[in-house]
Amino acid sequence: MGKKSSAKRSGAAAVDASDVPVVGMREPCPCGSGRRYKACHGRSSAAVFVGPARPFEGLVSECDIVAMREIVPAASAKLTLLGEHADRDVTLVTVLPMAWPALVRADGSVLVGLQVNVGSGDASRDLADAILGALEAEPGEPVALGRVTTDSPRFQDLVDPDVALDITVHDNFEFWVDGAGDIADDVRASLERASSYAHPTVKLASVPSAYWTQMGEKEHLRWVMPHDEETLLDALARLHAAGADSLGEGTRFVGMFRAQGLVCPVWDLPLGMGAEAVEEPAAAFGERLAAALSDDAPLSSEQRRARAGLTTRQVTLR
Repeated sequence: MGKKSSAKRSGAAAVDASDVPVVGMREPCPCGSGRRYKACHGRSSAAVFVGPARPFEGLVSECDIVAMREIVPAASAKLTLLGEHADRDVTLVTVLPMAWPALVRADGSVLVGLQVNVGSGDASRDLADAILGALEAEPGEPVALGRVTTDSPRFQDLVDPDVALDITVHDNFEFWVDGAGDIADDVRASLERASSYAHPTVKLASVPSAYWTQMGEKEHLRWVMPHDEETLLDALARLHAAGADSLGEGTRFVGMFRAQGLVCPVWDLPLGMGAEAVEEPAAAFGERLAAALSDDAPLSSEQRRARAGLTTRQVTLR
């Protein structure tokens, strides 16, 4: 398998980047490498500066914004803007046609995408730049991402940080063109391509920022958490050592990944369990985790061994 992957990478390198169309960063790269676009030809625009570890820190919906950017295929949420633009209709979405940063509909409403392929290195400032550009753009036009600096406005400067986002998870990307009438062929093709990779996803109601998904023959729960990483690892180690880190029979805590400065634990679920059946076990785990987070006693030797094992359980996003 390693040789096959190597051959694919070599083939991808031989493709002129200018010949590779822009797609959503979670979609397979059109060059045929077998890798996601963001890890292949979508990496052509390097960050111009290093942003903060947690670019969306301070927002009550930080975890859901990170989830929309990193793991949720199709979702949207209305934004509550501040100041002179408070009356504008702006919706945050996971991804837009052709991976545009933003677009303005014919009625003047704005869609702004989180899963973009270029940027400064600070996702918050890139997002703010896209919103500001869209607010000044003419209806019916996509908005390009500008070049931001460390002095550029942040997303936190434009929206009310205390208003929680009402996330709607979609089965496909028809919301792109809802009420828009006829659309261009390339936009329709982008919609169909993106929808084909939108694996079923459900946001749990019993706990915050946790998303069930089915990817092929596997089901998972991915839960973006706001806690300090070291504190969270200690708490997970306490639960693992006590055999209390599963979500019930047939489930298994498999590790975690980091995204935008946050940690996202992941569980494998038995095929056919479904989102509804994981609600109650997730809520119970949340209570156990809260108790473990409040425990400030030194870790036992068994818990320290569990913690050492947890640090090696790094999950790769697929």
